[in-house]
Amino acid sequence: MSTERLDKILSGQNIATRNESKKLALKGLLTVNGKITKRSDIKVDPEKDEIIVKGEKLIYKKHLYIMMNKPAGILSASRDKNAQTVIDLLPAPMRREGLFPAGRLDRDTTGFILITDDGELSHRMLSPKKHIFKLYEAECDKALTDEDVKRFAEGISSGEDDFLPASMRITGEKTALVEICEGKFHQIKRMFHAVGAEVLKLKRLRIGALYLDDTLNEGSYRELTDDEITKLTDNEFRELEICEQ
Repeated sequence: MSTERLDKILSGQNIATRNESKKLALKGLLTVNGKITKRSDIKVDPEKDEIIVKGEKLIYKKHLYIMMNKPAGILSASRDKNAQTVIDLLPAPMRREGLFPAGRLDRDTTGFILITDDGELSHRMLSPKKHIFKLYEAECDKALTDEDVKRFAEGISSGEDDFLPASMRITGEKTALVEICEGKFHQIKRMFHAVGAEVLKLKRLRIGALYLDDTLNEGSYRELTDDEITKLTDNEFRELEICEQ
């Protein structure tokens, strides 16, 4: 990694604003490689240099990857003047500059949403060309049939949109698991509407090969491991058995 200004690094890690970094330096509270620096604008390599802030070693993270179990009623957005967003649910130390939800969930949809500041990974995960599959659990207002499963498997047209074939497995009279590789506006709701059903509840369970941590209550979150990050864009594993009867 190339070097960056120390104050920019501290700001990017949500440790201190640039002005706060300057004050910390003047107070002798910033140390780089064992030496106190009175300047916060010096260039350092955060992946190689040891940075101490107020006596604590900086654990540098180039990007954050956060799994959240999104509750209903929360916007999939970075900020909104009139409504609470998924970023608002994070504690202040985690709300660093540049975080955004990678992909949207409708306001009333719950489940797995990834929050990150890694635009490249988000692009790989969301690009239609990559065909990254997502698994959802849906509850509808009417009994679902084998004919609905067949229509999903053939692909469905709704308005001006043609949706690619999707896998569906009925799990109860009015519930089903649905797997899609697109992310068009209200897609699953519109697909069910096309077969005469309205979605009452919708929850995302998986992105790529990574499942939502079932220990996370709605509104809870945690950082991902390196292995989990890889699974977000991994299509070698798919839950193909959801199609089996």
